[in-house]
Amino acid sequence: MADQQPIIIKKIKKGGHVHHGGAWKLAYADFVTAMMAFFLLMWLLGTTTEPERKGIAEYFHDPFASSTEDRGADVGDRTSIIQAGGSDITSQDQGQVDKGMTPEEKEITPEDIEHQAEAIEMEKLEDLKEKIQHKIELTPELTEYKDQIKLEITSEGLRILIVDAKNRPMYKLASAETEPQIKLILRALAPAINELPNRISLNGHTDALPFPPNQKKYTNWELSSDRANAARYELTQGGLAEEKILRVIGLSSSVAYNADTEPLDPINRRISIIVMNKKTEQEIVHSVGDDTN
Repeated sequence: MADQQPIIIKKIKKGGHVHHGGAWKLAYADFVTAMMAFFLLMWLLGTTTEPERKGIAEYFHDPFASSTEDRGADVGDRTSIIQAGGSDITSQDQGQVDKGMTPEEKEITPEDIEHQAEAIEMEKLEDLKEKIQHKIELTPELTEYKDQIKLEITSEGLRILIVDAKNRPMYKLASAETEPQIKLILRALAPAINELPNRISLNGHTDALPFPPNQKKYTNWELSSDRANAARYELTQGGLAEEKILRVIGLSSSVAYNADTEPLDPINRRISIIVMNKKTEQEIVHSVGDDTN
């Protein structure tokens, strides 16, 4: 019997797609992320200034040195701005320039920052003046005495004068006892003055008529001081914060309001409330500090 050869049968299966996996999805996600980072970088480069780009380059060159130097300059600039004008002034980083000007055309100096702070503070004092005027016009109790309330912007700040009238004195004769109308005026003004962080100075004034001789040797100097202190009390009763009062002084008749025409004019008997700007406040604080050394 002859040898038989094995028979091999091959079967080929058809149908069904080969599963390729999801690796391509990860690669595509990485590509999209990279493109987003690239366009974000291009946008940042287009919106930053030359000094900012230089600072970024210096940071990547030496992160520690660049960060320390910039942080020190930034703190110095912000401190100058706060000292010059208060908490609400926008800080400016070193090297920032006015809109539409290149660093070569404009370099911000400490003097520029100080002027900007003074301008902003002046606007706030002007706003306070208008607000007080508006309140006087709309309050019937104050409108009656509007001729005795005078508002002036001076080099020291906003000065609010409350003056005597011939038939409407603010205090009892030769006394620091307040009349009802000055209590009304001072207590009505206190909330408006309290809105600003600025501190105030209270000055009492008399006319040139000498105080009658007395055993206690009480003069116009003591009278003007006592009247100023009485005004301080009424302001605090109206809501003015005690810590906002920097000084209370009496000036007797040494600074007359109407000295040229009539030193005995009732208008010379007045209370002066000065909402001081920062410059005036610092001058007073420094002068008092120098006296105590």
